[in-house]
Amino acid sequence: MTDLVPRQPDATPAAYDAATLAVLAAMEEAAEKHLDAIRPHNTKRGYANDWALWEEFHDWLGERTGSRLPSTAVTKGTLVGFVVWLDTIKAAAPNSIDRRITGVTVTARNEHGIEVPKAATVAARQALKPLKNDPERQARGRGKAAAVTPEQLRQMNAAVADGLTGLRDRALWLMAFAIAGRSAEVAALRAEAIVHVSQGLEVHVPAVKGRPPRDVVVSCGKNVDTCPVRAWLTWRAAAGITAGPAFLPIDVWGHVGDRALSPEAVREIIARNAERAGVAVRLTGHSMRAGFITTSRRAGKREEKIRAQSGHADNSPAFWGYIREADKWTDAASEDIGL
Repeated sequence: MTDLVPRQPDATPAAYDAATLAVLAAMEEAAEKHLDAIRPHNTKRGYANDWALWEEFHDWLGERTGSRLPSTAVTKGTLVGFVVWLDTIKAAAPNSIDRRITGVTVTARNEHGIEVPKAATVAARQALKPLKNDPERQARGRGKAAAVTPEQLRQMNAAVADGLTGLRDRALWLMAFAIAGRSAEVAALRAEAIVHVSQGLEVHVPAVKGRPPRDVVVSCGKNVDTCPVRAWLTWRAAAGITAGPAFLPIDVWGHVGDRALSPEAVREIIARNAERAGVAVRLTGHSMRAGFITTSRRAGKREEKIRAQSGHADNSPAFWGYIREADKWTDAASEDIGL
């Protein structure tokens, strides 16, 4: 009768031989390729975005500590810090933060060969747990960024900090508004590419994240408190900038750094100043871009002129969404119809 239990080998090999190891390594590689091939495109794109945010977090941390950690340092401390940063600086919804944790750990393992300690992911989700129980945080991410208004810009100006930091901050948010700039574009601006002419400024907005560069003009404002030209020239002279990054970090002693601000720092400056001024809605870096488009449209500017300033494509749904918002009360269908 045949035994149902296979006979055990007389001895167990102490280690695999070279041929076996080669086959196992090939199978591991084939498995990773197969899993990557069947992973949905949206998932892979999401993981790439998660890792980009992780890189941004490390840039932000490096600006404050003076030493940038390697992006492959996925530890309990950095992962919990990432959760706190996403919550307090990015104002991300808890469910989005949860997905970001997964994206970072998967990318660290698959793309960088870093096995994240289980204790790190457990700690990160412990830090996330109370955020998921907060209704206000759960409501985040359910709407577009608020478009800033000229009145809110004047409100921010009235509350701006004294000294060099205040001059930089005012110039930064007014420049972001005037060029309808993304935070990454504002961070990448170069002083030598902002040329003062009699009518105002001619600004070269560099290419960022695959978007084409553009050249825009910024006219002098009628209000001295919100004139982007006056604000830029004042900051440039005070900081002694002639070339290099247009906007620079300033430490607690008032010393100006020599590296460009990160896109996250641009967003943080705008949000911090709006909060200090008591602006009723939460403003983000994108609020300046949205605010320029809606304000310009309400002033009667043509779509092609506004698009040239913002860099939107002709068929951009986002752009036409701003235009519809700006035009909402212009010749409204319910106006003057005999009611």
